Amino acid sequence: MIFVGIDWSESHHDVCVMDAQGQVLAQGRVPDGVEGLGRLHEMMAAHAEEPSEAVIGIEIDRGLLVGALVAAGHRVHAVNPLSVDRYRDRHRTSGAKSDPGDARVLADLVRTDRHLHRQVAGDTELAEAVKVLARAHQGLIWSRQRHLNQLRNVLREFYPGALQGFGTDLASAEALAVLAAAPTPALGRSLSAARAAAALKRGGRKRRVTERATEIRQWLRAPQLEAPDVLAGAYGEVVRSTVAIVAEMTGQIQALARELEERFEGHPDAEILRSLPGLGLVLGARVLAEFGDDPDRYADPKARKNYAGTSPITKASGRSKVALARFARNRRLGDALQMWAFCSLTTSAGARRYYDAHRAKGETHRRALRSLANRWVGILHGCLGHRRLYSEQIAWPTIEQAAA
Repeated sequence: MIFVGIDWSESHHDVCVMDAQGQVLAQGRVPDGVEGLGRLHEMMAAHAEEPSEAVIGIEIDRGLLVGALVAAGHRVHAVNPLSVDRYRDRHRTSGAKSDPGDARVLADLVRTDRHLHRQVAGDTELAEAVKVLARAHQGLIWSRQRHLNQLRNVLREFYPGALQGFGTDLASAEALAVLAAAPTPALGRSLSAARAAAALKRGGRKRRVTERATEIRQWLRAPQLEAPDVLAGAYGEVVRSTVAIVAEMTGQIQALARELEERFEGHPDAEILRSLPGLGLVLGARVLAEFGDDPDRYADPKARKNYAGTSPITKASGRSKVALARFARNRRLGDALQMWAFCSLTTSAGARRYYDAHRAKGETHRRALRSLANRWVGILHGCLGHRRLYSEQIAWPTIEQAAA
């Protein structure tokens, strides 16, 4: 058995190979790419006969290098950089840091404490593809929201009539279409009924077009404080460009969503995930992407809950003991699980009872949702482990059923 630490970077990687006693067998720097991977395999093959005899520690869990190492049969452990920083203090207290030194720290870490760090899961290619699309889709939504926040701030500065009219619905197609046609208060006042109706039709509205156009014109023509014409014109250009960016991003989000749904529906776990209340195509795809589909990745429901970050942590010292939410977690998975818990309140009577019981104890809305999400993660683990579709009666037995 040998232990390999790889300090990863974009152009090269520092490598350290150790034996079971902590003796350094080889050290070096290899370039990124095919040539570097070949040299890395040569360094390991000189001291290990089988790929499974090499245990590798690295600070990332994805990418071409990690994928190639996992595919070759090596046991790869993804170590959080914060953990590496703490382990570095065990080797030296001077505060010195170097790439070869970090490679040695990683090698020694997997030699002594690999059982405390998760092994990179062997997810299928389809699950990895769903993850790529799901993360890109969610990232684009977050980016669009940042642009919408900027648009809202600009409208607040010089165009309160438009902001009052559309409120928090600036992302709607009809709001973007109207703002593209009337990006300044002056253009808003001069917007005719025909142009307003045409803008709404471009935004996809098919019913009550005339009535909606009349309402919008009333908002835009209402008395409001205005900036000087020169300043309003400059703000108008900002609105025009931001609206164009948001509209394009919306189109790309929809295209990614279609591709994501298609890939997700082709996955063997999709039917089970879709049977759970509150999980639609996109949300189900996000949950699958972040959990992965390696059946051996989570030993039990608790392990899955810990990875999800929904299970609480306990801080105890003397007579003090308090349960707190985990702050180190997968942000994307946490966001998806919270949304899943919220959506399930209207689709599962058992989830609603569970949430209401926690609220009755005095818990906040967010804490009750987190507890519900934790319960859903356990139910999901059971469904996937037994390869069974969701059952409301099994997941949420009533008091009478539990007593029987």
